[in-house]
Amino acid sequence: MSHTNAYAAQSATSQLTPFNFNRREVGPHDVQMDILYCGVCHSDIHQVRNEWGNSIYPMVPGHEIVGRITKVGAHVTKFKVGDLAGVGCFTDSCRECDNCKSGDEQYCDKGMTGTYNGYEKDGVTISQGGYSTVIVTDENYTLKVSDALPLEGVAPLLCAGITTYSPLKHVGVKKGDRVAVLGLGGLGHMAVKFAVAFGAEVTMLSTSPSKAADAARLGAHHFALTSDAETMKGLQNHFDVILNTVSAQHEYIPYLNLLRTNGTMIVVGVPPTPVQIHAFPLIMKRRSIIGSLIGSIKETQEMLDFCAAHNIASDVEVIKIDYINEAYERILKSDVRYRFVIDIASLKS
Repeated sequence: MSHTNAYAAQSATSQLTPFNFNRREVGPHDVQMDILYCGVCHSDIHQVRNEWGNSIYPMVPGHEIVGRITKVGAHVTKFKVGDLAGVGCFTDSCRECDNCKSGDEQYCDKGMTGTYNGYEKDGVTISQGGYSTVIVTDENYTLKVSDALPLEGVAPLLCAGITTYSPLKHVGVKKGDRVAVLGLGGLGHMAVKFAVAFGAEVTMLSTSPSKAADAARLGAHHFALTSDAETMKGLQNHFDVILNTVSAQHEYIPYLNLLRTNGTMIVVGVPPTPVQIHAFPLIMKRRSIIGSLIGSIKETQEMLDFCAAHNIASDVEVIKIDYINEAYERILKSDVRYRFVIDIASLKS
């Protein structure tokens, strides 16, 4: 077993503090990775504070993990010692249901094994995440990482990246499509980069005029202030796709009205209470609303390879592990451009 240094929450009201535990032995199909960087996702805060009502303690968060392989099991064929690798939001699934067999493990009917805040396949061991020095995972749920990009910018691709890449690919965004991204944060900034790379005409929709300059820097062709009634009126029936990344409470109907006939709003943000929608904005233009979680292992690898080929990485602020509680407070104030990433060397020291 591998002695592992980490930061963990002991309860929904406690701050993250130093914590030690043992990772499992490396099995025949496992790889062991020394973690180099781990991104900080807003969902880490939700789960640390039990805002979704399913938290298991002690909890070591983190599911945007990049590191280097230090040990491989006897039957491992995909990795060797010294390889760069990544771990995203889940580390296993049932492998038997229709979704797993079709390559959509993220929608496993029996529930995927979360990288943290879940149970490993023995049903007893709590899965612990990337705010730690070492992780052991099955090679089939581990990603290959290129050294073509700065590793700190790669880490958030394992969640913020695939959460936006997957739905844009699913709806077939292509050159010439009019795509709007609602909300410029950790997810929104990646959505802009991907939509632009796919050749779409991209508009950033935001309530904050201060985001206009960043939207342009990220590649957005247009910026629209959603609090301006005339602007919103002028954009009605305009977009093919709207990617809604907003998790704050908001109405969907004003944005549905911006979709053209057969347009689609993709929901990846999770408002705290249910959103009410009247049928008319949908049926009068045959518009659709779909939801999307993350992506499969195959699709996540495709996304990482795409990013390496197109020089796409997350915009990050690198922090030491002892700054994590302050980082959480800054995330809640939207005071980060656009993802915190922990340098795990600060935990090893």
